[in-house]
Amino acid sequence: MAAVSEAYTELTDPEGPGTAAAASHAPAAAAFPPDGPLGWRGYDEMRARAHVRTGEHESVVTALATMGGTEAVVLSFEFRYLGGSLGERTGDRLEAAYTLARERGLPVVSLIATGGSRMQEGMRALTQLQRVAAQSARNRAAGLPQIAVLRDPTTGGGWATLGAAADVILALPGAQVGFAGSRVRPADADPYAYSAEGQLASGHLDAVVPPDRLRTTLQHWLHLLCGAGGAAGSGKSREVDALAPAPLPSARGVPGLPESGWGAVTRAREPRRPRAEAYLRAYFDDRQEISGDRCGGVDPGMRCGFGRHQGRTIAFAAQCGTATRPAGFRTAARLIRLADRLGIPVLTLVDTPGAANDAAAERAGTGAAIADAFAALATARVPVTSLLIGEGGSGGALALAAPDRLWATPDSYFSVIAPELAAAILKRDPAQIHETADQLRIRPQDLLDLGVIRGIAPPA
Repeated sequence: MAAVSEAYTELTDPEGPGTAAAASHAPAAAAFPPDGPLGWRGYDEMRARAHVRTGEHESVVTALATMGGTEAVVLSFEFRYLGGSLGERTGDRLEAAYTLARERGLPVVSLIATGGSRMQEGMRALTQLQRVAAQSARNRAAGLPQIAVLRDPTTGGGWATLGAAADVILALPGAQVGFAGSRVRPADADPYAYSAEGQLASGHLDAVVPPDRLRTTLQHWLHLLCGAGGAAGSGKSREVDALAPAPLPSARGVPGLPESGWGAVTRAREPRRPRAEAYLRAYFDDRQEISGDRCGGVDPGMRCGFGRHQGRTIAFAAQCGTATRPAGFRTAARLIRLADRLGIPVLTLVDTPGAANDAAAERAGTGAAIADAFAALATARVPVTSLLIGEGGSGGALALAAPDRLWATPDSYFSVIAPELAAAILKRDPAQIHETADQLRIRPQDLLDLGVIRGIAPPA
């Protein structure tokens, strides 16, 4: 605990699962028969030796902790206590801690190191995963953030509940992370797939954080998700109508409007035009990014996360000018839904020639991923501000454009299809591409006349 917080107060009672603050939330603990519910020979002796070795009475310690001035409920696993395994008493402690977090409107930070469910308690241990999942879902419904830190190892049910269900998932370098532990996975399995780095590359983690940066990173995340200016961390629903939208960023490219449709395309495709990174850097004082779609994919061309702008937390999803892959759309949808649940306004930056259309993208579900992004925007209760900063290529761009809240920069265009492709579909001569671009009416001023955008962003 001390490694990540300035101060903490343990909730767990040395004599059992209850605590000074959380005991009233813990279910009444029935006395275990000798050697536990299965009568596993030597189980009591194992627990006694684990207590001598660690000083703990269970595999998890819960506490109220302060990190960067933000109070949180912290769950810390002690792997030396029976491999950090989850038993019935562990479930009691976790349930009490989650309940306390809901009552006080606090985030939950889980420091996980576990091998999974405790075999010596059989199915009584395995069903604790259902208890933990239910508690996590209740905190999620209450609008309370959950952050997980995966230590070595994080496997089995601990990964599949406390870890993978968190809103933000961090891991220590080299940590073993996976549902299957090292002794039960296939003998020829690639160990990289079961590592923190492998899980990050596959879109299942948000970041791998060195130990010396962990406290600062957690402080930043808690400040962003629970700080002033947003409803996150309050544990109470906030009236969306009262939530001010994200302010519109200033245009950072060349001023003046293009004279022709093809001129708009040329300006938007200019390699030196400001991209998402330039806009994010100018807009936010501090930001942290999420990564991955939690379905096995990462799109480097989609930047998503939370940042501070004028003292408020704003969520962002930004296309970086490349063809957006299915993982990018899913990551953006994940970001929008998380921000909506936490009561944080959203900013999207639209800039893509379109959705990736190669065979790999089709196999990964381009259509379904775009549909998911459309649905996330359509159902968001928080205000979403969208700015077209470059290319607006068809449905791949529209999937990140908020209905009725879209602006454009002077060096951008939006088209139902790229002019070259439109000419090809219409069987026109390539020399007619410029004429086709004009006919499509894709310039910022055309979009304003057509009612597609609300306005043209002023220069910085």
